[in-house]
Amino acid sequence: MDEYLTEGYSEPCGRCAAVDWGVSGEEQFFCKKCHNVIERTRDMVGECSHFSNNNKVSYIAKPKNAAMEFAQEWMVCEGFQFVLKQQADALVSLGVCLQFKTDVMWNFWKRYLQNTRQAFVNNPVSTAGFSAYLNSESEGEPESVPFCEGTSLTGSPSEGRKPASGCSNDRRSGSLDASLYLKGKKSCNLMTMPRTLALCYLALLWVREAITLADLLRLVKERRVPYLNIHDCLPKDMNLFGQDSKIFRVDSIPSYSKVHEEAVDLAKVIKLPAFPTVSQDCLLHPIPLTVRYLLESNLPDGLLVWVHKVIDEASMGADSFLTFDPVKKKPALVCYDIQAAAVIIVTMKLLFKLDDRVEWTSPGKAGSEKKKKVFNVERWYKIMQPAFERARQKMEIEEVRQLWKSHKPFITSQKDKSLVFKKRRIVNHLQHRFQKLTDSIPEQQVSTTTSFSSFQFHWGKEPGSDGPSLHQHRLNCTFKKKGFKRLTNRKYWHTVLNRCPPTCSHHFSDSEPSLPRMYVWLLDLFSFLLGVSQGQVHKEVLNIERCFKKRKRPPVPKSTPPRAATKKTPCPS
Repeated sequence: MDEYLTEGYSEPCGRCAAVDWGVSGEEQFFCKKCHNVIERTRDMVGECSHFSNNNKVSYIAKPKNAAMEFAQEWMVCEGFQFVLKQQADALVSLGVCLQFKTDVMWNFWKRYLQNTRQAFVNNPVSTAGFSAYLNSESEGEPESVPFCEGTSLTGSPSEGRKPASGCSNDRRSGSLDASLYLKGKKSCNLMTMPRTLALCYLALLWVREAITLADLLRLVKERRVPYLNIHDCLPKDMNLFGQDSKIFRVDSIPSYSKVHEEAVDLAKVIKLPAFPTVSQDCLLHPIPLTVRYLLESNLPDGLLVWVHKVIDEASMGADSFLTFDPVKKKPALVCYDIQAAAVIIVTMKLLFKLDDRVEWTSPGKAGSEKKKKVFNVERWYKIMQPAFERARQKMEIEEVRQLWKSHKPFITSQKDKSLVFKKRRIVNHLQHRFQKLTDSIPEQQVSTTTSFSSFQFHWGKEPGSDGPSLHQHRLNCTFKKKGFKRLTNRKYWHTVLNRCPPTCSHHFSDSEPSLPRMYVWLLDLFSFLLGVSQGQVHKEVLNIERCFKKRKRPPVPKSTPPRAATKKTPCPS
């Protein structure tokens, strides 16, 4: 069959000099001796066999005008605008309100371009002039121009403006200003790929959506929100080349703390006003979030009453504490999801102590039918631990199977272009062959339109569930004494609560060996659910315990001994 398909082609292989050609499943010629894949395809044979049998194999006609490869001129900010549009479309398709994209996201992006004077101002500056502009105190606020009606993220911020001086394409990048953009990226508050996620999170927080920062990073990890290999989604006219790879190429997902810090910095750059109030009807409030994580971790519903008491005693439910206000001198953006998990851990320590002794002697071990409905930490641990390990192994397998390489390779230089394409063809050919040998189906990308569940565990008696549900079990951690309810656990332990200076990082790695194992396991469970480190959850636990320490208690009146009775004696006359 291969002889028929390769009939008329008798050029020797450039690697082993053999004349033994075959045709792959992708209609490409390869040498059967050394498996060298060449540029020639079967369609080319059908077209060229009528003319000559001595055509060169690796000949690729180059365009007469080299500028044809970069026909569309574009700026770096336009590339980021397209990235933000793709991310906003993906979030809207997952159920986020349309106002998030049409109003909030677009207005944030316009304010950013105005405050950095990249667009929508009377005198936009070049990328090279950003540093001088931002460091100059004589310059005033940028004067904005009126926006056109119907403008959206699909528009171009550089329409109607000429490229600034020094922004000519010199074949080192596909964009006009990549080299200048890289010079001023750190000092001029320019956009980066992690900042696109930070801007999405700020917009989600403004519309008070139920998507936390941990949920957003999980959506990125599952490829439901475009971030990795973003150049696969870019239009063909927007060609990424050379130094563009240093701006748009990402090899990993940013950490929770990185995106959180970028969100605070970006809010200062955009000069946003105070955000809408995070009240109890908002799903980012600690009470609704703790309900979600109690269901996720298979803890009883009765624990919610004690969670409310912890929130009230720590003064964490106040609107002023939860609402983000970038106008303040030191704005603080609350980590809502980590804070909710930390509240549950503090409540568990309050009720069961979690010192590797008290929680294992809690009631509910007897075999009577009545005591089977009493929540027991030991039984809960035996149900959670196998499900936790299965979920962790499943996540590791999915990460290994995921295709991290992009379909369109990044071309860093014109010199290496042919070599990069040749390597990619060889890789694709080997993957195709291995799939035929193993009879496996290639990994499909997750569709952004499919339903997304924020829960990773499913508890109940249904088939496929992770284990029996303990939500209806009652707590037995109090006793009555003199008509008052008192906790069975009378002691609460905590580590040193002295606050470290801002430049000092948390010392969880140093204190972890001395902490109780049950407490460390609980940190590990919630850090897995949120996709953060154990140290971040432990740090938030310490912050809540510091709130208890700062709480003003009413002064206790000192008991004074009764006065001794004195005899009244008449005054001497």
